[in-house]
Amino acid sequence: MEARSAPTMSVGDPALLAFLGLPSDGSTTVTESTALTLSAVYRAVSLVAGSIGSLPLRTLTETDGQKVRAKSFLDSPGGRDRRFTASEWKQLVATHLLLHGNAFLQHVYNGAGALVALYPVHPLSVEVEWDDRRPGGKKFTIHLEDGKNVVLDSTSMTQVMGLSLDGLRGLSCIEKARVSLSTGISGDRQAGRMFSSGLSISGFITPDAAESDLEGDEPEVIKTAVNKAFTGTKNAGSVAVLSKALKFHPMTLTAADAQFIESRAFSVEEVSRWFGVPPHLLSQVEKQTSWGSGVAEQNRGLARYTLTNLTTPIQERLTLLLPLGKTAEFDYTAFIKPAPEDEIALILSEVNGGLITPNEGRRIRNLPPIPGGDTLRLPAGMGPAGSPPKTEGEAE
Repeated sequence: MEARSAPTMSVGDPALLAFLGLPSDGSTTVTESTALTLSAVYRAVSLVAGSIGSLPLRTLTETDGQKVRAKSFLDSPGGRDRRFTASEWKQLVATHLLLHGNAFLQHVYNGAGALVALYPVHPLSVEVEWDDRRPGGKKFTIHLEDGKNVVLDSTSMTQVMGLSLDGLRGLSCIEKARVSLSTGISGDRQAGRMFSSGLSISGFITPDAAESDLEGDEPEVIKTAVNKAFTGTKNAGSVAVLSKALKFHPMTLTAADAQFIESRAFSVEEVSRWFGVPPHLLSQVEKQTSWGSGVAEQNRGLARYTLTNLTTPIQERLTLLLPLGKTAEFDYTAFIKPAPEDEIALILSEVNGGLITPNEGRRIRNLPPIPGGDTLRLPAGMGPAGSPPKTEGEAE
């Protein structure tokens, strides 16, 4: 079943304003395709979605007070027919949620009625309405490419929703960022037109006397002579002399050109704000250092404040589809893993503090166990758990 993208318009859409005969703000129409032509947007989306796609999605169950892994259909959420691999499925769901504020997952059941897969459906092809007569209180209408519609409810469709104002649909980032993104797209197009037109000269030469003019083939002769005397590595550092009848006017960066360049850099900062990605990950490092613990903290902040905003609603919705007692959870262990020297220092302090055994610490570092390494090391003066406290003489 192939779904088509239903046409959508916002109040500020330039096409809608033109149709109504109202003045437009001159901004470019922004869709997911045009937005992704901006390098900063493509990088931000691919970075966030790719990071989530690389996170292991675990099904956990609680046994003896500890969470252990359990098998479920989430081990291959895209189905056993290889329509989507696990990483492709997670990346696609995260992309829909990041760009459109919604991810729609159609349920796939086997012959025994068990849920075996979730197929992502493009958010623009799904219409959502309130319907208290249906399970979940919502009706989902999928618009297909052949013009037909398929109506589903919460028993056959799961909606993962981001930030919302009404609880019906999440807010689309590319729709809310239309003005910011259209400015960046217009800047890219203007730069492309400028470079494709070949407007790139270092200066121009005019007669010194206002009343005189160059005639015949004089302009070409002067151009050839000046290029021969001025350009090339062999002329670097040398002194060039023009005839006193000629004046050279160098092309310099105007205030408008400088503002244009600044606007291109500001466009990257805007994308960074909209998608919650640190500027240095979008190659914008002019205003910050790329060294030290500052960047490391920003990388940790990316996981804490950006990625979890997307993974939390996904795992909560997936948990509702699992049997009672099982939960879905993204594993961030490898993503926020500290530097090797910091990790070793932390393991040593946990081993010596009696929190983990030496073999548990070695397992974290992918090292084989050692004889006697399954015994906790208790700090000096601390007895086994449950033992009576030592007297002052015994402690001495």
